[in-house]
Amino acid sequence: MKTARIVLTILVVVGAAAAIGGCGAVGVNVWDRDILSKPEMQFDTYAHDRDIDDHVYFSKEGSSGGRGFGGGGCGCN
Repeated sequence: MKTARIVLTILVVVGAAAAIGGCGAVGVNVWDRDILSKPEMQFDTYAHDRDIDDHVYFSKEGSSGGRGFGGGGCGCN
């Protein structure tokens, strides 16, 4: 009983160390970035809808870009 518990503890510790250590090698190589930057590789499947929403936001608010920019159309920021 005690031996099984020790073996289980060792397996859990080794598994946790492997899981944590495996995340250290995550990244994109420079020569792979051109492939990942293609429009068909983006997460946004509704790009046309997003473009329409951005156009409406830009037209109504008069702000620059529609996303990620502070300020509005009044020029007060």
